[in-house]
Amino acid sequence: MVEARPWLSEEEFLALPDDGRKYELVDGEAQEVPTGAKHGDLAITLILLLAGIGRRLGRIFDSSTGFRMAGGNIRSPDVSYVRRDRFPEGEPPIGFVDGAPDLAIEIISLSEDRRDMARKVREYFTAGAEQVWQVFPEMRQVVVFTAPDESRVLGESDVLEAPDILPGFSFRVSEIFE
Repeated sequence: MVEARPWLSEEEFLALPDDGRKYELVDGEAQEVPTGAKHGDLAITLILLLAGIGRRLGRIFDSSTGFRMAGGNIRSPDVSYVRRDRFPEGEPPIGFVDGAPDLAIEIISLSEDRRDMARKVREYFTAGAEQVWQVFPEMRQVVVFTAPDESRVLGESDVLEAPDILPGFSFRVSEIFE
């Protein structure tokens, strides 16, 4: 008989010791999310590309920021953007953010499970996301989701933009990988 693992509360999740790895709270378990140096470098590049317009209109977050999903999971996209008007007085909370970011960006490694990736996309939209970008470094592509089952694939020569979320923001996909 397999013994059931204890269901971690949000408070218990927050109290776990910091071992230097990235975790999300998924179905009551601390689930490690793969990262590495290339992953971190791409995340910083995306933050820098978003910074000009994103900081004027809202807040940009790194992967240490947790978002409460509708089903109780805590997700931490690699990069995220939230409009300023979602925060009282324009300031983010000290703890987790309620709901999904307006834009969630996930950098996808070859080892990641496709079902898990699809589940995250659904969770983000269920919790209020307007767009989800999946960045595929090995293929030098970005998949832009505007709904859980609506996406388009952008290659290096394509322009990435989000006019409804970040008016005036655009850059070539190739800039992510330079």
